[in-house]
Amino acid sequence: MTAGKAVDTEDIEEAANGGLTRNDVIARVMARFPHTPPEDVAEAVRVVLEVMTEALAEARVIEIRGFGSFCLHYYRPILGRNPRNGEPVALGGRYVPHFRPGRLLRRRIEKNRVPIKD
Repeated sequence: MTAGKAVDTEDIEEAANGGLTRNDVIARVMARFPHTPPEDVAEAVRVVLEVMTEALAEARVIEIRGFGSFCLHYYRPILGRNPRNGEPVALGGRYVPHFRPGRLLRRRIEKNRVPIKD
């Protein structure tokens, strides 16, 4: 979306009710750039996601100004419990992707907030 364009309420409801798939992103980009071949749009989306995935796999931080940043959070090993029998289970440490929204994204979401239906 462009910086000055308001968020469509239907878009927010769609995201809350089923999310946005890679194909949805491709379709929206194709709608904004109708003269670009669909194969090129699909390849561009695929490459952007692949580059982001590779960066996170290398434990690099991804910062997109106005949107947010992606990084990895480390969860230390813990001793958990099997819920069926209560026996202790050792859970190893792990890295989990984490997204922190940028200031502009937070403001835009708050401004266009729509209640989520259950």
